[in-house]
Amino acid sequence: MTVTYPRKFQNVLSARDVLKRVVCDREIHLITLNRYRYSEQRSCKDLTELIEQLNGQPRELVRDLSHHISDEARHAMWLTDLLIDLGADISKPPGSSYINEFERLLDSEQQDPVQYLENFVISSLAAINVTEKRGCEYFSAHIHALKQAPQTEENIKIRETIEKILPEEAGHVRWGNRWLGEIARKSPEHQQKVEQAKRKYTAIEQAAFESGMDITLGAELRRVANLMEVANTMPLWQRPQYLMERLPQTLLAPELQFTRIQAAQKAWQRDPQTFIEKFVPMFLNGIQGRENNRKKTTV
Repeated sequence: MTVTYPRKFQNVLSARDVLKRVVCDREIHLITLNRYRYSEQRSCKDLTELIEQLNGQPRELVRDLSHHISDEARHAMWLTDLLIDLGADISKPPGSSYINEFERLLDSEQQDPVQYLENFVISSLAAINVTEKRGCEYFSAHIHALKQAPQTEENIKIRETIEKILPEEAGHVRWGNRWLGEIARKSPEHQQKVEQAKRKYTAIEQAAFESGMDITLGAELRRVANLMEVANTMPLWQRPQYLMERLPQTLLAPELQFTRIQAAQKAWQRDPQTFIEKFVPMFLNGIQGRENNRKKTTV
């Protein structure tokens, strides 16, 4: 069975690149931790809804999902306690929501747990598995960045909290791999269904991940390209409906416009000179252009 891994942001920035910068700015660092908290908390709700849709079948999966919810609730509790101890905000994180975008891109209208339970189970497991892999990648990179950062009491406390979470998240990835592997081994048809689901939800996750990171000029068109990449993983007869329902919001992206304004205001308020020298060029050139320029200056 094919093994899939999260891709870099715009094929340029790895999780370690991102977290190396995050831990150097306390405000952004705390916002990132709050995003973790929000994601763990939100996953409890989403997994509960999944259990309700499964309506008791298959029993082993419902049991495993119940344990999964318990783990995610504990992670949310640890992160909430950490943020309160640090005097940080625990309201809804600012900016574009990875979770909301992931759910918007899901093909839920094409999934029927009543008539096609097995297909629904495969899709659900593939979707969970790909998001858990992204979480493990970022938790691991965060720990690495904190080990390289100054060993302040705050940084040590943050690292110790994430170090408690990562092994359980890695266990969730192994759990998902095991379930998908068992289904794939049933028959060549099952293996094809699992591989197709993994391709589709990997594309959806990558699109959602990039939408939450990219506010630079041309982001709307890149979102459309990512949407087309998702549609291309689907059967031909499903693509028109999927695209028609999601293309307008993808192209207009009202949440993106709001996030841009927020980011620009925040950058200006913190340091007008940095706003002119760094934020504006980054917005105009994009992440890739900025990275290319940085590489040229370091050669």
